[in-house]
Amino acid sequence: MVEYYQVLVLSLAAFWLGACPFSVWVGHKFLAEEIRDYGDGNPGAANVFRAGGRKSYVLAMLLDIAKGVPFVYLAYSYWGFPAMAVAVVGLSAILGHAFTPLLGFKGGKSIAVTFGVLLALPQYEILLSFMAFLLIAFLFIERDAWIVIAGAVGSLAYLVITGGNSWESLFMLGVLVILAIKHFNDLKTVPTRRVRVLAWLQSRRQ
Repeated sequence: MVEYYQVLVLSLAAFWLGACPFSVWVGHKFLAEEIRDYGDGNPGAANVFRAGGRKSYVLAMLLDIAKGVPFVYLAYSYWGFPAMAVAVVGLSAILGHAFTPLLGFKGGKSIAVTFGVLLALPQYEILLSFMAFLLIAFLFIERDAWIVIAGAVGSLAYLVITGGNSWESLFMLGVLVILAIKHFNDLKTVPTRRVRVLAWLQSRRQ
């Protein structure tokens, strides 16, 4: 039987691993740049790319994804935590990245680490539905923040409609809330519609 203190310890471990600002560290180490001086000032992999390092961007992205994996995986595969406890560990990793104490609680937008957590979960329908709705939103919505939110909302709706376990819906609701908070300023702008496939086909005809 899993004890509450075990869930707490693993959640704290996931939080602090998520809190490690690998993109900022990669920028310092390999580019000698403060990536938060670029783009939107976000301590994420996208600004590593903007700082001029494609290889460093790939490294930063992989590290940000990877830090969402280990403790979630260990929670169910090694310690045998119940599904709800695994969800708590996963949300802790995302919260660590979003509100890292190592950067004055001004963390990244949490997209990469969310993918890492979803990759680690044994319920692959959560990851697949999230990716499917992200793709659909990407094809029809112009602004990145709204694409991310649409992916999370679509995945949540799918889990509710298909009668998924309550913890799955609650987990995705938690993810949606975190993503909405981190993208709040960008969401103040009304999304514009764009059919990217048609735009691509038109560009090919020219």
